[in-house]
Amino acid sequence: MNFEGSLFDLKGKNAIVTGASRGIGEAIARRLAQHGANVVISSRKLDSCEVVANSINEAEGREAAVAIACNISHRESLDQLVAETNEKLGPVDILICNAAVNPAFGPSKDITEEQIDKIFNCNIKANHFLSHLCLPQMVERGGGAIVIISSIAAFLGSPGIGMYGVSKAADLAHARNLAVEYGKNNVRINCIAPGIVKTYFAEALWKDPKIEAAVTQTIPMKRFGEPDEIAGAAVFLSSDAGRWMNGQCITIDGGTTISTAGL
Repeated sequence: MNFEGSLFDLKGKNAIVTGASRGIGEAIARRLAQHGANVVISSRKLDSCEVVANSINEAEGREAAVAIACNISHRESLDQLVAETNEKLGPVDILICNAAVNPAFGPSKDITEEQIDKIFNCNIKANHFLSHLCLPQMVERGGGAIVIISSIAAFLGSPGIGMYGVSKAADLAHARNLAVEYGKNNVRINCIAPGIVKTYFAEALWKDPKIEAAVTQTIPMKRFGEPDEIAGAAVFLSSDAGRWMNGQCITIDGGTTISTAGL
């Protein structure tokens, strides 16, 4: 496919996608590359990143992707991710903050301080520091786009993943604040809030057919999402098609948050 000259043309743009070795991150990276971007595939394990990068390069028939390992919980790893991206591709035009963790399941009274720290370090602080490593480059180049993958957990209370939801609500506020600060520099910062998507992160809800059937009954479209169904919004927000979209959140959940079926 050739998107050159279209509103969705990303040719010549350099993008970092965290958590890109599988799931939503991988789907977004593939679509960014398909629309012309040069993409850094990043996650903790380099070999997993290389598999995805090689697959993208084969599919696109060009050196569209490079693999760079990064543990987002370590500040020095974030520094290295951007430095290596600059060395291999050049300045960053697009940042997709997709990587996140949730080490705690159950009532909030049982969560440990260590688990809270891990959630906030990975889901909020990493996005903050990585954004500010890339923002000066975007400002210097006359614009750019940051997309933070939030969650519908930001809008809904939960008896099992409450603190994860708190962190995802914080991502929304983070995006809005950066949007206010950097809008004058033609840098746009937005969020995507997916519902339940068939990824490793949510496999407890879809690997058991009985659980999947029960949960999907509360979704108007009666099914979970697929990773690629999130990717189009990321392309939109990263491209000229979304050039006046700033500080907003796109919810993609099959209608989950507008339905009373689960009440």
